[in-house]
Amino acid sequence: MHSPSASGVFGPGLRPLTFGLLLCVLLIAFESLAVATILPTLARELSGLALYGWSFSAFFMGYLLSTVVLGGVADRDGPSRPFLLALTVFGAGLLLSGLAPSMEMFITGRALQGLGGGGLVAIAYLVINRAYPDALRARMLALLSSAWVVPALIGPAAASVIAEVASWRLVFLGLAPPLALVAALALPALRRLQAAGTPLDTARVRFALMAALGVSLALAALQQRAWGWAALLGVTGLLLAGPALRALFPAFPWRSRAAGAPLAAGFATRFVLTFSFFGAEAFVPLGLSELLGFSALQAGSVLTVSALVWSATSFAHSRFDERTAGRWRHRAARLGVSIVALSLGGMALALLLPGTPAWSAPAFWALGGLGMGLGFQSHTLVVFHHAPGGQEGQVSGTLQMADVLGAAIGAGIGGALLAAQGVSTGVGILFALTVLVALLGQLTTARLRPRSLSPGASLEECQDQRG
Repeated sequence: MHSPSASGVFGPGLRPLTFGLLLCVLLIAFESLAVATILPTLARELSGLALYGWSFSAFFMGYLLSTVVLGGVADRDGPSRPFLLALTVFGAGLLLSGLAPSMEMFITGRALQGLGGGGLVAIAYLVINRAYPDALRARMLALLSSAWVVPALIGPAAASVIAEVASWRLVFLGLAPPLALVAALALPALRRLQAAGTPLDTARVRFALMAALGVSLALAALQQRAWGWAALLGVTGLLLAGPALRALFPAFPWRSRAAGAPLAAGFATRFVLTFSFFGAEAFVPLGLSELLGFSALQAGSVLTVSALVWSATSFAHSRFDERTAGRWRHRAARLGVSIVALSLGGMALALLLPGTPAWSAPAFWALGGLGMGLGFQSHTLVVFHHAPGGQEGQVSGTLQMADVLGAAIGAGIGGALLAAQGVSTGVGILFALTVLVALLGQLTTARLRPRSLSPGASLEECQDQRG
């Protein structure tokens, strides 16, 4: 009898689980990449342009919560029940969004999708660590990463065609039935995995809940026209989010020799990149359609080209990084955030400056994909290199939280600007803001290179840098 390692991830013992996890991530990826393309169409149909940004922020806040909560529950009680719960919640969110009679109901569905999707991804990575032999884990992780490639290639275009030929509702409703196949493939193997009994980190769950609620209230304050309500929501949100984020993230190292400087600077760089790029990308299809007259298919193609450039750049950088033994990672990260800032500035001109050639918008957004391909991968490698032994999971989770918060806050601020200023002025101010934040990447990436190339200090030592 062959061992699982010899048979591979598609061997008889692992084949159903492998296909189940891949299909699960494929569906989440397709939904995530399709939404931005069809959102201008559905927002107009549901008269919900003022709530545009909440379609993204609600998803990300739900994602943040479930990643922490369901991941911890799966550690404690085993993965089968949390996985089924997350699958059910994600499916309910798809149905609710697809059948939504109003923008408010659609956003509620997106929040449920985030709750389910975050839990599914967190449990998938946990299952890879526990169900697959060590020799197969890297291969399975690579397969899960590749599950985002096909949706990046066809997701925006397919979603736009479905929306134009039939209805945008089918983009969500059509993804619900395959979830039953995911359950049939994955659950039998998940039920065979015993619970680890790891106690749930209730403090981390509490801080994640406070952060999600606080950020949501602060974003809601930006859309209030009454100053009293805006002040109440804003102050309450900051009082909740401030201490929570302070507990979840190490303080930024203002001194390059500070203990754990590359680790904390990596978290800050992740926030800068996701706030800038994803905060702007949420409004790129809207800007292209409303300001330049692009069709949904043309706007989706712009996102597809950028995703392709990102993927190709990441591959090229990985080969370069191997050949140079990682010596240029901090410089690649700095170059990446600089290119992202240039891309955002150019895209703003393409959208807002009369007489700018139409081809310049796709070109500038492809340039953003180049910057993300350099900056995203290089700073992540720095963080993983300096992750303290035995805390790799916590470091990875903190990176993901910075990722989610950056995208949620960027999209939320963009939505508030859109509601207050209209498409043209709102998009212009948003892109100006994202350029400024991207330029802060010069400061964060400067701390990615330590004086010593040895792995950094522990997370507790990073916390001590608050002084």
